[in-house]
Amino acid sequence: MTPVYCIGSGVVTPLGNTPQDVFRAVRQGRTALCLHTGYPEPYYASLLSRDCVGKGVLFDQIVRDAASAAVKEAGIDASSPRTGLVLSTIKGNVEVLGKADVSLAVQARRLANALGVTTQPTVVSNACISGLAALVQGMRMIQSGQYDHVIVAGAEVQSRFIVTGFQSLKALSLTACKPFDAARDGLNLGEAAAAMVLSSHADASQWELVSGCIRNDANHISGPSRTGEGSYNALRYVLQHARPEDVAFVNVHGTATRYNDEMEAIALYRAGLQNMPVNALKGVFGHTMGAAGILESIISILALETGVVLPTKGFETLGVSVPVNVSAKERPAQGNSFVKLLSGFGGVNGALLFRKGGAR
Repeated sequence: MTPVYCIGSGVVTPLGNTPQDVFRAVRQGRTALCLHTGYPEPYYASLLSRDCVGKGVLFDQIVRDAASAAVKEAGIDASSPRTGLVLSTIKGNVEVLGKADVSLAVQARRLANALGVTTQPTVVSNACISGLAALVQGMRMIQSGQYDHVIVAGAEVQSRFIVTGFQSLKALSLTACKPFDAARDGLNLGEAAAAMVLSSHADASQWELVSGCIRNDANHISGPSRTGEGSYNALRYVLQHARPEDVAFVNVHGTATRYNDEMEAIALYRAGLQNMPVNALKGVFGHTMGAAGILESIISILALETGVVLPTKGFETLGVSVPVNVSAKERPAQGNSFVKLLSGFGGVNGALLFRKGGAR
């Protein structure tokens, strides 16, 4: 099967607008999570500044900026008929509902026009795994032989629609979230955009997307499987393509809700990964929804390049029913690969195995 590599990346976050700046901020222990008001109930979130938006729409601006940076780094011709585009988002620019067309297809076409992409863009909107699912879709588009390069961009902007929806589910914490911790009581929301350029044309130094898998456990519209079925099966599939000693860590979803963290822990345990270093980044960025799978993969790539497993901010005392090796502090990484794991509403689950360039 055609190897697929990441040859460019870009991000827009409250902690910085380049992957390197954001990674440095994460290692310094920084976060933009804080308490926000303005809706019926206060909520904890990491939000972007609205000061520089001007007359444009924030969603359009950040996804364009992240994707443009990734394209520039990759040095590809976005207008080539062999270049594709995948947009990952759950709600897009729903904050302008009633004022403009908020259909995701229209937003994808607007992004394509801004980047100069001439092929038909694809939209992936599959709950919280959208970013990871979009990367898998991009891999498959290249492996089909139709494309040489695929730009995969994900973004989310929080709005009254999203915030009050999560509040109605009693899923939000009024303090900084605590993934996998005994005192966890809910998630924090986040805003960000992130993009990768995937390619079949790369040298051996580039990071390879080795294997991706999407599984649906069909448990409940908003409740994860109590046995971690979907995540377990996704993990089992991608780990067929790596030696156990080569996997440095699993970067999990880690939303800090009671049931999500329990489900992921059970899936990891069932997969025999109870001793594998595990970390989550929601305590840094909040839940960035359609951007999460891409953003957290980019930061995990930089972590393994640096030789570290990043800490799980907010974690102190293990609060799940099975043993898992959650990183409370930064520690050395051993291996040349990592797994990104995500789960979401509707019982959707996904796993993606990344491998350092030149490693086999």
